[in-house]
Amino acid sequence: MPVKIHLHPTHRPLAGGNSEVAVEGATVGACLDALIEKFPALKGVLFDRQGRLQRNLEIYLNMETAYPDELRKPTADGDRIHVTLLLAGG
Repeated sequence: MPVKIHLHPTHRPLAGGNSEVAVEGATVGACLDALIEKFPALKGVLFDRQGRLQRNLEIYLNMETAYPDELRKPTADGDRIHVTLLLAGG
């Protein structure tokens, strides 16, 4: 059973309109790499030029924050990763 990545609505158009994508990977980072392999347009919105997560993203693993070291968190079959977009404003 793969890991399912749930995408924020603003990222869905870059993933073929999918709200959820099944991938394989032993860590959150490997799962995100697999997601980008399927949908290369997501790379720039998920990662900066140095390969770090964009500052406006929060990653949850099984409904718990994956911070810190989000990309190194181990995953198992059936896990769920949520990619959320942090919004600011007044």
